Amino acid sequence: MPVKKKRKSSGSEEVNLKKCKITSYYRLPPTDRVIGDDHFSSKKCIAWFYEYAGPDDVLGPEAMEKFCEDIGVEPENIIMLVLAWKLEAESMGFFTKEEWLKGMSSLQCDCTEKLQNKFDYLRSQLNDIPSFKNIYRYAFDFAREKDQRSLDMDTAKSMLALLLGRTWPLFSVFHQYLEQSKYRVMNKDQWYNVLEFSRTVHADLSNYDEDGAWPVLLDEFVEWQKIRQPT
Repeated sequence: MPVKKKRKSSGSEEVNLKKCKITSYYRLPPTDRVIGDDHFSSKKCIAWFYEYAGPDDVLGPEAMEKFCEDIGVEPENIIMLVLAWKLEAESMGFFTKEEWLKGMSSLQCDCTEKLQNKFDYLRSQLNDIPSFKNIYRYAFDFAREKDQRSLDMDTAKSMLALLLGRTWPLFSVFHQYLEQSKYRVMNKDQWYNVLEFSRTVHADLSNYDEDGAWPVLLDEFVEWQKIRQPT
């Protein structure tokens, strides 16, 4: 009776396969879905999660620091906020197993290298107006204490610096205003309107509508700025 012989791969084929696995991450644009030997694996993705998470199925603050170190990104880098948005994470500093698997599946990432290859794509979301608006709005609920309806002012200032610090000409002035203001928290309406203000009001405030439906916080900012720089 004939015996089915086990097929052997040549040594050169094995070497070429290894090279392919290593280099394929860099051959495709970051937004392309990886196919072939690098297809997404839920099992591999979960194993990757447990490199950091404990038995409670949560990746917490200490594990988050190690995760950031491994992917080469500082925890306060805005790319981590965009990643959290993609994972639909509910709390700052934490990723649950469900959030991780759902979000990484959408990104088709099951290992460090694949996630690093998505960095350009994640950054590009900040340049897309609708996506940036969604990220900005998401940041409010993500950063606030879950037993509070508002953001404490220190957290609000940090998040505004992350989101608007490099793009809004008036940000440094607005930050100074918040530093000396009576406000200790920022509610959701104020948060949303700061973004609208930054996009529509000129740096010299010349088109600011005093009769518009702006929150008092922004009305007072405009008055404060006019006093500092009278025309």
